[in-house]
Amino acid sequence: MNAMALTLGGFVVSMVEHDRPAAVEAFEAALAVSPSCAPTYFFGSCALSLAAEAERPIDWGQRALRLSPYDALAFLAWIGISLGYFQRERYADAVDAARRSMQSNPHLSTTHAVLAAALAKLGRIDEAREAAARVRTLQPNFTISLMSVAFGIPSSLAMPLSEALLAAGLPQ
Repeated sequence: MNAMALTLGGFVVSMVEHDRPAAVEAFEAALAVSPSCAPTYFFGSCALSLAAEAERPIDWGQRALRLSPYDALAFLAWIGISLGYFQRERYADAVDAARRSMQSNPHLSTTHAVLAAALAKLGRIDEAREAAARVRTLQPNFTISLMSVAFGIPSSLAMPLSEALLAAGLPQ
C-alpha cells in the first residue's frame, strides 16, 4: 500500500466525511508503511486537531516539522499544534503556533481565525479583532457556524472556539 495514498485518503475522509476513526486508521496504516512519512504527520496533525484531539496533533505536528522543517505543508502542522494548545488552554503557545502557520501560508483564513480565538482567550481583544478582520478580508462570507459545520468540529472544541471568535468580533 502507498503511504501517500493512505494519507491523502485519511485527510479527505476526515475533512469531507468527518469520519475521524476511519481517518485515524488510514493515517496509522500510512505510518505502518512509512514511519517517517512527513506528509502523514502534517495532514494528520491538522485533521486530528479539528476532531478536538489535543495531544496527538501537537506531537504529530512537531514530528512533521522535525522531519521536513522547510516543507510547504508546514502550515498544516502549525494549525494542528495551535489548536492542540488552544484545547489545552495554552493560549500564548497557540498564538505563537498560529503566527508560524501564517508565515507558511498567510492566505488561509482558518489560521487567522485560530489566532483571533487564542488572542481573545488571552484578553488581547484589539489584536484579536485585527486577526478577525483579516479573516473577513480573506473570506468575506465567514461565519463561526459555517466553519464549525464545514470542518465537522465537535462541540468540545466548537464551543470554546465559538465563544472566543465571537469575542473577537466574528459573526456567529
